[in-house]
Amino acid sequence: MKPETITIDDVKYVRADKSPQTAIPGKRAVIVVDRGWIYAGDVTRKDGRIILTNAVWIFRWESIGFDGVIANPKNTNVTIKPVPGGIVDIPVFAELFCVPVVDGWGL
Repeated sequence: MKPETITIDDVKYVRADKSPQTAIPGKRAVIVVDRGWIYAGDVTRKDGRIILTNAVWIFRWESIGFDGVIANPKNTNVTIKPVPGGIVDIPVFAELFCVPVVDGWGL
């Protein structure tokens, strides 16, 4: 029998496989790509490609860190630029990591 929780020094710990995961609804994400490019868009993965629609380019940020950009893309220290045509087509092997975000993020 495996315990679901354990308490150490009055702190209750929960097994990782029992921890509730809060999924972000929708299909928008920030995609960090090889060579430092960072885009956000509505993600479709097909035939070895990542297609972003309603795409924006996270151009730069100052003094807030990447986590600050994710938490508040409208911060005055963040510069987000529209992508002409609103579509970005990325080969899957160029993706470094993906951060799911709420629908409409960065628009």
